[in-house]
Amino acid sequence: MAVSSSAALTRRMMLAGLGCSLAASPLVTPMTFAATPGDNRLVVLILRGAMDGLDVLRPVGDPDFADLRRVTLGKERAIPLDGFFEMHPALGDLKPMWDAGELGFAHAVATPYRDKRSHFDGQDILEAGIVSNDGVPTGQDGWLNRLVASLPGARAETAFAIGRGELRILTGAAPTSTWAPQTQLELTPHAERLLELVYHDDPLFRDAAASALTIVSDLEQEATMGDEDVEMGSMMSEMGVATSNKALLAMTEFAINRLRRDTRIASYSITGWDTHAGQANRIGGPLRNLAGTINAMKIGLGPEIWGKTTILALTEFGRTARENGSQGTDHGTGGAILMAGGAVRGGRVYGDWPGLAEADLYDRRDLMPTADVRSYAGWAMRGLYGLGVSDLERGVFPGLDMGRDPGIILG
Repeated sequence: MAVSSSAALTRRMMLAGLGCSLAASPLVTPMTFAATPGDNRLVVLILRGAMDGLDVLRPVGDPDFADLRRVTLGKERAIPLDGFFEMHPALGDLKPMWDAGELGFAHAVATPYRDKRSHFDGQDILEAGIVSNDGVPTGQDGWLNRLVASLPGARAETAFAIGRGELRILTGAAPTSTWAPQTQLELTPHAERLLELVYHDDPLFRDAAASALTIVSDLEQEATMGDEDVEMGSMMSEMGVATSNKALLAMTEFAINRLRRDTRIASYSITGWDTHAGQANRIGGPLRNLAGTINAMKIGLGPEIWGKTTILALTEFGRTARENGSQGTDHGTGGAILMAGGAVRGGRVYGDWPGLAEADLYDRRDLMPTADVRSYAGWAMRGLYGLGVSDLERGVFPGLDMGRDPGIILG
């Protein structure tokens, strides 16, 4: 059905109004923490919007890759890693970590979610870690909360959340506390998801909403930064840690302060990964934010704590193997995990590569998953906290077969 120009304009005005409301909202990206026994730290970064693993970690050694990606990769030269994979140039600041064995990847991974490719369901499954037989998330708790509940000697004040909403990944039976800056306007996570659904297929509003989230991020920074945060921010700037998202840096600084004390588990989100159009110009910013976050963690935690830290950067699903007509990529299946930290056995890409020939693709369109995202998280928790495989498969990720140990954590 055709839409008149006046109707389209009215819709755009409505969406722009919603974008302004979004810009005026308080923290829309919550951060959660947990204090647990022991010295090892686990940081889980949720990359909301479906990061394109085939762009971030490029399989240039696959003979079919070049034909699938002619425009979206941009003109800047990628960073060679192991002769088969190359890293997106926007992650260049992390290359010293790769060389030092503190940065690694797992490719061709996914949650059990298939086919519908909804951000909402994909993120729920990623954070809940449990799915029903028909592929939908089950239960209301998250797998990091179940981890905390399974650790002997965990304290009464196990976790707390920063922001108006809760991260499902650390929601559950383990006791939590919450904090948010004082504000007169607020946007619930459900409202934020509704906005995402409304603007998803409208490039104009997608860009406007992204700008709105940036404004929100700046407001977050003003609300959350104290004297100690400002002092650490100056240190980060002096040492060359850069990110275009000041609020993300503020959140990372806050996480560092906690992790240097009693906190052992932290989780928060980095947005901006939904690259349906103009991917070459859009994905660099989020990747630089991710690199800046990880570098800030290393600098802020210091050598001793960094040596006991594991960072897992996870996304709800990958993107299509072939770029679309808008010089972007659509929702897919298989993707990549980034892992970093002094406790990580890095300098390598984990996983079984399925190939990119059409017959090798999932549904002849997506990278075929050869491993479950949850299995890598499970083996990380096994290495960091000494939990039994059966405890992880029954209590933290019920129904998961973790398979063989990939050895991502240093013994």
